[in-house]
Amino acid sequence: MNTSHTAQHDSGLTAAKQDGPAGAMQRVLVLEMVRVTEAAAIAAAGLIGRGDEKAADAAAVEAMRRAFDNLYIDGTVVIGEGERDEAPMLYIGEKVGMGKGPRIDIALDPLEGTTITAKAGPNALAVLAAAEEGCLLNAPDVYMDKLAVGPGYPEGIIDLAKSPTENVKAVAVAKGVEPSQINVCVLDRPRHAELIAELRSLGCGVVLIGDGDVAGVIAVTDEETTIDMYMGQGGAPEGVLAAAALRCVGGQFNGRLVFRNEDEKARARKWGIEDLNRIYKLEDLAKGDCIFAATGVTSGSLLDGVKRRRKPTGETILTTESVVMRASSGTVRWVKGEHRIG
Repeated sequence: MNTSHTAQHDSGLTAAKQDGPAGAMQRVLVLEMVRVTEAAAIAAAGLIGRGDEKAADAAAVEAMRRAFDNLYIDGTVVIGEGERDEAPMLYIGEKVGMGKGPRIDIALDPLEGTTITAKAGPNALAVLAAAEEGCLLNAPDVYMDKLAVGPGYPEGIIDLAKSPTENVKAVAVAKGVEPSQINVCVLDRPRHAELIAELRSLGCGVVLIGDGDVAGVIAVTDEETTIDMYMGQGGAPEGVLAAAALRCVGGQFNGRLVFRNEDEKARARKWGIEDLNRIYKLEDLAKGDCIFAATGVTSGSLLDGVKRRRKPTGETILTTESVVMRASSGTVRWVKGEHRIG
């Protein structure tokens, strides 16, 4: 097993070296990214249901950081665990990879859904997005109003400048159904009480999720989830991660940064954001070719979580399920892994 793994890895390095900066997001990087999210998910899985959010997050962060060391990239974290003075590793601006090869910007969340993991709830993920240098928005760690819809609708069908009611009605007309047949995913937070009441007054189905709004946004792209739209406030960094996924599989997204005080506005200006009321579309958040990868930590609508299995041989393994997508080709790969332990 180890021999073939190494051979595959070496051939990947050769391809990366040959490709040069022009094709920075080479095909070889696609599966390399899965190894990184797998490592984070497996590390966090040992703390599912143990009630310790910080320990679960720290385990995922450390495992993801180590996994990057083997990648032939000159990577920079643009969305990470916080600013340099707030996070011991995977902080914004940190260099990852071997320091050679294509220059890549990386947005990551080693454990999206720390509370979910601590409570053994659904939809916790290890997530990352990668794009050529300068192609991901350096989003400050503030809230973002989000509005998303899946593929197949006319361009511009959703607009954050309009009310939730107007957006639901527009999607309903395009879909050929009544507004009452539209299902909307919303984070279950007190701040969304008015939004939820407005949606329910239209007769909409409101799917409330406790945490993990990257999975919530991506759910609009999958007919199996029956979710048509995503609405509400969540973290801006998670908005960039979700936008990278939608760039790969289709769909539309609007995001607008929300500032609660002057300190947050100052932080945004520090990252070069001048128009504080701007409505960002998909291409504003993640442009060019990009890769999105996620591995399930706990099972949910998108992916199965990490599971411990005993093979007939008596060997104990961990199984993982991941998805990896690439914008330029539109390819979506579902990757099931078996990992020996001990």
